[in-house]
Amino acid sequence: MPVQHKSYPSEPSDVAIAVGEASGDWIGALAIEPLITRQGLSVQGIAGPKLRDLGVQALHGSEELSVRGYVEVLRHLPRLLAMRKRLIAHWRDVARPRVMVGVDAPDFNLALELALKEAGVPTVHMVCPSIWAWRMERIHKIKAACSHVLCIFPFEPALLAKEGISSTYIGHPMAQLVPNNIDLHAHRQVLGLNAQAELLAVLPGSRSAEVKHLGPAFVATALELLKHKPKLEFVTPMPPGGLKAMFQAMIPPDLRPRWRLMEGRSHECMAASNAVLLASGTATLEAMMYQKPMVIAYKMPWLSYRMMKGKGYMPFVGLPNILLNRFAVPEFIQDAATPEALSKAVLFQLDDEANRQNLEREFKAQHSLLLQPSAQLASQAIAQVMKG
Repeated sequence: MPVQHKSYPSEPSDVAIAVGEASGDWIGALAIEPLITRQGLSVQGIAGPKLRDLGVQALHGSEELSVRGYVEVLRHLPRLLAMRKRLIAHWRDVARPRVMVGVDAPDFNLALELALKEAGVPTVHMVCPSIWAWRMERIHKIKAACSHVLCIFPFEPALLAKEGISSTYIGHPMAQLVPNNIDLHAHRQVLGLNAQAELLAVLPGSRSAEVKHLGPAFVATALELLKHKPKLEFVTPMPPGGLKAMFQAMIPPDLRPRWRLMEGRSHECMAASNAVLLASGTATLEAMMYQKPMVIAYKMPWLSYRMMKGKGYMPFVGLPNILLNRFAVPEFIQDAATPEALSKAVLFQLDDEANRQNLEREFKAQHSLLLQPSAQLASQAIAQVMKG
């Protein structure tokens, strides 16, 4: 439920924060918790459930920023612009914080940070925008808007340093949640899955638009795979709410006995699988940390795709490929994501043992690079910016 708000409080907080969607709320909470529990700082802003549980005063709920895609954003643009304008006026003129922390959501947060920095409020942006993948011109706005940037990928600080942007590599917070050794059978036992079956984890996305566009292609891919592997089984984790029912309705009744749908538990499902078929996004990084061969796909509304196409600088969209700087795992975007192409790629990932061993070795090395004391490094950097 969105946070209800009538008017902002006039008392200033030490830290202003703005997060979008669940991942931003979780990452932001890691950085903010030490500042609250160890230093006793007060925090207010756009906050999700995890930040609110820490005692952050929510002026807005992070749910209000959870909008994705060019076309989808247009419908909400007047509301988002009005929200940002009001926050700028509040933090600049009424309740000036000692530091402003924007977590991800660069299209919203960079403009907010820029206005506050120009007014003399130090700013920290957590999760460097993916300028290395597309929209490199944003680096100039980052320089103008951010006193400091917290980076979650190891190659980002050097890129920012070329433009004179101060930054700290904090590692990827998710890396701390993934063990070095993955026990496939133990996870199957916990989830009640067939210990002997060949199992494909299928993750069509965590938003309704993603499931709507990718779900039918993934189900058709499963049907194609069964022509080659009649005993193959499937597992799909879905977020709580209506998405599980939406995806289940796409699965033919005769396929449902071999397809388990879980509420949440995406990490356990990936750990229990032999390979993963999934939507491009953060889940690809998680699958990499779980050392799983994977096939990445993505579909979006036609107009959004046309507007985004051609703005990228890298040939990859999947985070494992970006980190390794090569097509370590196959990607199929938009019209290329056909059931025939996807099933062929999945079969290779399931059957080629040399490829599996190579990916496991490379993915384990990347996991080690991403494993850092993220909360400590982030909170220390924010505290340092506050001191000036």
